[in-house]
Amino acid sequence: MGVNIRSILIATDGSDNVKNAVNWGVGLAKANDAKIKAVYVVPPAGVAVAMRGEMWAKALESHLKEEGKKATAYVVDIGNKEGVEVECVIIDGKAPANGIVDFATENDIDLIVMGTLGLTGLTHILLGSVAENVVRYAKRPVLVIP
Repeated sequence: MGVNIRSILIATDGSDNVKNAVNWGVGLAKANDAKIKAVYVVPPAGVAVAMRGEMWAKALESHLKEEGKKATAYVVDIGNKEGVEVECVIIDGKAPANGIVDFATENDIDLIVMGTLGLTGLTHILLGSVAENVVRYAKRPVLVIP
């Protein structure tokens, strides 16, 4: 089977869990001469507004965008060390899985690479994990790295 991988989406939340996935994604990009989109999704602020108010929600959103810049910059650093082109993308106002799936579809991404991102405990039971939802709904191949 000949698979032509030209573009890889690496989903990141900046956690240590994702670093292994970043290494895999960059390695695959290098081996296939592919380009990377490092994607971080800032979720909607609706719950934060309801709980704490609009000013608090804006501060949280600003903080998350800064975290997204750091998380995607990490992917750029790893890519630069391996000679792989990386573009940073911060998606605002979507649930993480939806943002990843929609971006991959809209940008004709060949492969989504992600780690087992952050949700645990009760939140995981209620919402499911980001990785599970991406695998379930993506129209592109997904490689999940533990």
